Amino acid sequence: MSGLRRTLGPLGASGIGVASMVGAGAFYVWAPAASLAGSLLWVSLVLAGSIALLNALVMAQLTIHNAVSGGAYRYGQKYIGPKAGFLAGWFFLVGKTASAAAISAIAGRYLWPENPTLVAVGLLVVFAAANISGLRTTAAISLLIAVVVVGFLITTLVGASSGFSALDFSGDASAWGVLPAAGLIFFAFAGYARMATLGEEVSNPVTVLPRVIVFTLLGVLVLYGAIAVVLVGSLGTDALALSEAPLADIAPASLAPWVIAVAALASLGSLAAVLAGLSRTSMAMAQHGDLPSTLGVVWGRTSSPAIAEITMALGAIVAVSLVDPIWLVGASSSAVLSYYAIAHGAALKQPEAERILPVFVPWLGLVGCVSLVATLPWPSVATGGVIFALGLVVWSLKKNPTLNH
Repeated sequence: MSGLRRTLGPLGASGIGVASMVGAGAFYVWAPAASLAGSLLWVSLVLAGSIALLNALVMAQLTIHNAVSGGAYRYGQKYIGPKAGFLAGWFFLVGKTASAAAISAIAGRYLWPENPTLVAVGLLVVFAAANISGLRTTAAISLLIAVVVVGFLITTLVGASSGFSALDFSGDASAWGVLPAAGLIFFAFAGYARMATLGEEVSNPVTVLPRVIVFTLLGVLVLYGAIAVVLVGSLGTDALALSEAPLADIAPASLAPWVIAVAALASLGSLAAVLAGLSRTSMAMAQHGDLPSTLGVVWGRTSSPAIAEITMALGAIVAVSLVDPIWLVGASSSAVLSYYAIAHGAALKQPEAERILPVFVPWLGLVGCVSLVATLPWPSVATGGVIFALGLVVWSLKKNPTLNH
């Protein structure tokens, strides 16, 4: 038993999911994606959204029969084997620690450009403390941020519609850039699995989690589709590719100054949810003997994995202090897609009685994840290879303690 209490309802779980997805990526992925795919940006968006939906459906199927904390770590462990489960957990911890560091760095650059690292470290400390105080606190913060950010985005899109013209997909096209651009856009979605990592703290998880995961993602898909349509219709793909702040460029004059502030707020919502998922996965791994047992201790007063929360926050603090955000994003991209690939492998191993999806769904998801990993920029691919190799080394040391001597 983990010692966690089921204190999170559908609204709280949805708030964490939306805050995880509608983060910094919603404000920043469109320009670099347009620079890669050009007038084929819409193909990249459809591809990223399709893979995200496949992932969400498979995670929902797995969650129905495994309403426990840990997400694909527990799924891989149960259906494929201990090593696959460990690697899924390893990919998640490394990738999301890098993601937390990158998100805090981005927020720091917008909140205090002269001292971004100081701000980033402070944000990691504040949100780790909020998670330690209990998941209800995290859910409340996430829900508030999600409402503000989504409301602002909708207001901006409605206000920008006055400058909307016919969709301009006549710029340069790059078929080779479609998959890398899809990889960038995908990470604007990659927060729905965070809800699965909190499975032991959700009330009635067998019913709530699958619905929340799928419907939250569908809502965000609609929002991102609207953002892409308005951006392309207002700027065109060529101008979009050159824009440093696309949403600020299309926002009415009265809203433009608020874009940076809301972008920073969105980053904070993502950060709170990422740290919550990190601590729960590391707790699950510790309670199953794959990480030091102290990480599995649950603080009775708030029913939170306090030691795991502090440890993961410290890891992110070290990363944001020493590593360039570009490398952090690359590490996160490779690791998180690999994590989802293992989830699809676990779904393929589920017995027939547990399946609610046709078997081709996890196959398509697996191929999609592997394809995006393989076509990421070479530093990201190389970083992913290093993460995988280090995971195998850690697994070998764990299984063969004599190698430490």
